[in-house]
Amino acid sequence: MVRKSRSGFGELLEKFSRKATEATGTSLAFILALAVIIVWGITGPIFHFSDTWQLVINTSTTIVTFLMVFLIQRTQNKDSLAIHLKLNELVAAVEGSSNRLIDVESLTEAEIKLLHEHYQKLVEMAKKDSKLTATHSIEEAESRHKSKARRPKA
Repeated sequence: MVRKSRSGFGELLEKFSRKATEATGTSLAFILALAVIIVWGITGPIFHFSDTWQLVINTSTTIVTFLMVFLIQRTQNKDSLAIHLKLNELVAAVEGSSNRLIDVESLTEAEIKLLHEHYQKLVEMAKKDSKLTATHSIEEAESRHKSKARRPKA
């Protein structure tokens, strides 16, 4: 496995964000957040529902939300990359699969739409086949479909 070398600070940040993501995604974290809201609500009469009392919860939740956006995005980016790599490996390994799908996520939106149109053709050809597993790739499907059309009817 090839690993890119990182600075000690980068590794520390990655470790911290992984731990924070794991910790905030638990039932205990939800219960703790709910408890903070309940305690804040109960203390309202004590502080006469003052502006400062309201500001405490508003500021706290804004800060937490701001930081969580980055943690969630980091986790989503890492998970997305891992899924893409696994799918690329499957496409590359399966005989008869179309290699044009490897790294498809790096194509432009227009290229992805064009590829989608090709697969729509495949769907239309597959609907005409009686056997669901008769085609594997666009190229094979077109070739098989053309050869079927050339065969004399019995």
